[in-house]
Order: sequence, then C-alpha cells, then structure tokens
Amino acid sequence: MLGRRQEINLQLTELLDSALLAFCLWFAHFLRSVFGPYVWPELVAIPPLDEFYWVMSVVVPFTPLVLEYRGFYSHLYHKTPAKSLRQLAEALMIMGTLIGALMIFLKWDVPSRAVVLLAIALSSAALLLREGWQKEQLRRRLATGRGRERVIIAGAAQDLDTFARQMPPEQRASLDIAASIDITQQPVADLVAAMHDTAAARVIFAAQHVHFGKIEEAVQACETEGVEAWITADFFQTAIARPTFDMLGGRLMLVFHSTPQASWALLFKDMLDRLGALLLLVLALPIGLVAALGIRLSSPGPVFFRQERAGRHGQPFLMWKFRSMHQGAEARRAELEGLNEMTGPVFKIKDDPRIFAFGRWLRKTSIDELPQLLNVLRGEMSLVGPRPLPVYEIERIEKHAQRRRLSVKPGLTCLWQVTGRNGITNFEEWVALDLKYIDNWSLWLDAKILLQTIPAVLRGLGAS
Repeated sequence: MLGRRQEINLQLTELLDSALLAFCLWFAHFLRSVFGPYVWPELVAIPPLDEFYWVMSVVVPFTPLVLEYRGFYSHLYHKTPAKSLRQLAEALMIMGTLIGALMIFLKWDVPSRAVVLLAIALSSAALLLREGWQKEQLRRRLATGRGRERVIIAGAAQDLDTFARQMPPEQRASLDIAASIDITQQPVADLVAAMHDTAAARVIFAAQHVHFGKIEEAVQACETEGVEAWITADFFQTAIARPTFDMLGGRLMLVFHSTPQASWALLFKDMLDRLGALLLLVLALPIGLVAALGIRLSSPGPVFFRQERAGRHGQPFLMWKFRSMHQGAEARRAELEGLNEMTGPVFKIKDDPRIFAFGRWLRKTSIDELPQLLNVLRGEMSLVGPRPLPVYEIERIEKHAQRRRLSVKPGLTCLWQVTGRNGITNFEEWVALDLKYIDNWSLWLDAKILLQTIPAVLRGLGAS
C-alpha cells in the first residue's frame, strides 16, 4: 500500500543515513590519522579505530531515529535549507547530549574529540547532500511523471476536484491519476472498464457525498478484480478482501486488499527474483546456446518467440521464449480451435501439430521458458507467480473474479505448474490454484514451489 511503501522508503533512507554516518566516522578517523600530523604536528598519535566503536554503536543507529523525531524526513518538497539545517542541528544537539551523558555516567571516553568534530562536519554535509539529491529526484518525478503508480479516483464530481487539488506534492509525485469516475452519475461498469483500460494498481474513493451503498458496490467490483480500494468511508463487509487502515495525505483511509500487502517480505522477494534471474541466466548460458543452435538447425526462422502477455493488473509486456513452433503458428490457431483441450479463454493442445520436434523437447524440459529470466530481471515477471496469459486471452475472461490472478506479478512457475499442469484442463481449477497462491502467499510458499518445480521439470511435466 502507498503508506506502507512510504514507510519502507523512510526506513531505507534511515538505513542509508546510518551507513553514511558510519562511513563519515571512519573517514574522519582516517583523515585525522593520515593528515593530522602534517596539519598540526603537535597533535598526539591517534588511538586505533576500535576505541571509537562505542561512539559508532550509539551514533549510527540512533541518529536517524532522532532525525525522524525532529521531522528531518518529512515534507521534503516544501522544506527550506534553513529548516533542514535547524532540524539537523537539533538532532546533533540531542545526540551530543546523549554521548555526553554516557561519558559522565558510564565513564566512557572519547579518545579524540578532533575525530568526532570532523565526523560531525562530514556527516552534516553528507546528510544534506543526500536530502538535496532526494529533493531533485522528487522534482524530476513531478516534472516527468516517471515512476508514478497508476490509480483511479472515484466518487462525486466535487469530491474528486477537492481530492486532486489538496493532494500534497510528495503524494502527487507518486501517483498518476489515470482516470476519474463519478460513481454518482456513471455505472460501476465504467469503473471496471477503467480498471481494465488503465491497468491501475488501486482505486481511491473520494466519497464524502456518495451514498454508502454505491461505494460498497464499487468496492466489491475492486475486490473481484484484485485491485486495492482506498476509501474514506465506514467499513464494508467483503468476502475476500481484508481491511486495514493507512494514511494518504494526512487522511485516515480504509484499505480493502485481496492481495499481499507491500512489506519487507515483498521487497525481499523482488530482490531475490532479480538476483536469482541474473544467476540463472549466467548458469543457463550454455544450455541457451545449445537451444539456439538446435532451433536454427530444426526450423527456419528466429530463435526467440515474443508475445504480448498480460502482466500485473493487466499491464501488457513482451514475454520472451525460445521458439518451439513453426513460423506462422499463430495464424493457424483459428483452424485448430476445435482441438482445444482447455475450457475458458485459454488455448492448449497436448499434441500441437505446430510444434517441431526439437521444440517439443524444449517444451518438455521447460528450456523454452529460460528467456523469461530476462523478463524477471526487468521486473515484469517474478520467479513464482501465476503464469502470464496472452493479452487476447485475458480479454476473453468472462468472470471478473478470475481477473484477480492479475493482481500480482506473473511468474515462471506456479502451483498449477508443480501440480501437474497437463492434467488440469479446466480454467476455473487453474484460476483456483492461482488465487490459492495469492491468498496464502509467503516467502516460504515461494521457496516450496521453486523446490517442487525442479522434480516437475525433471519428470518432464513441461508444456507439450
């Protein structure tokens, strides 16, 4: 959620500041050790760095907390340099008082006050430079719109205008309002269509003048779509979505989410996805070269197959695979429609005549999926998640609840894949497994699915 993401960003900033403080203290000791005798020959030899560890153990973890307490990380866009200096000076005074108290009451000694003073100067400069860099990044995001999260705002017309006008710059830099829906005048179907068209990540209800029954109907539409609903109304009963409170622009919000919330676990998942994809790409390079050579020798045409697939919230992206079908295979789909073995919008034939012999081996061993590691590296896919469907198949989904599988990143492997995907021909069963994964997601579940994928591939349960 947006508020939790801001909280995570704050914690990352505090960790960065802690690292800067540790580096500045070390660098101050280094400068005093190397250049001190040349600048001031009468200075005594400086003690080793380990005698400063107790100062570092106090300064590094607690200074960012004191800075947060003094508001150093708040209202970044409108804050003046003078205010930043005042807040920084206040925090340094508090930390100085703390260190002084430790020296007096615990008899801890600061071996070199010159190192501490130099570290304070370096740290102050580093923190102000980091803040200046963040301000510049914020201004660029406001100017270019880069990196914004797509949202839809819904409610009465006068509430929508007020909401957009009163949004703080820091919030506005994070959001791209892709559509505004007046749910007092437009049917909920327009809101659903806007979610499909914009691939929005959430719907924000500015609903001060909207009847609660209308909001409830709109929230239920968001719930079945797997899109978060943020409202300033009372709690509504929902079947799947879990309500939590969050803050947006200083307002208390009720959030109905039917997908995993923004958390350190999700951030760690994204890091593991990218590192894992990079490592697997390097390890799989010889296999990829063999696959490319085999495709070249077996079938005329390109080595890779690219297709527009539906990503998170239906956002299209180009998915890569090693080509396993003859050229022009997509054009023959209509004539093979009668052989489709899957129910619903998905097209699947066990013994597809469009697949050439080497391509069938690529599919059986799942080697054809290896190029999708590039999609994982780009952040379009995850190692574990619902398999991405072609955009044209997503458009044929009739039940809105089945679109909730789009509420998370698609993945290389999933529950459907490790439970014997060739044995499941009912699209509703497939979706049920995807929703089971979404509703019970954890890092441990991802790890189990990845471990189960290995024997599934070795048994040849790849797509045929």
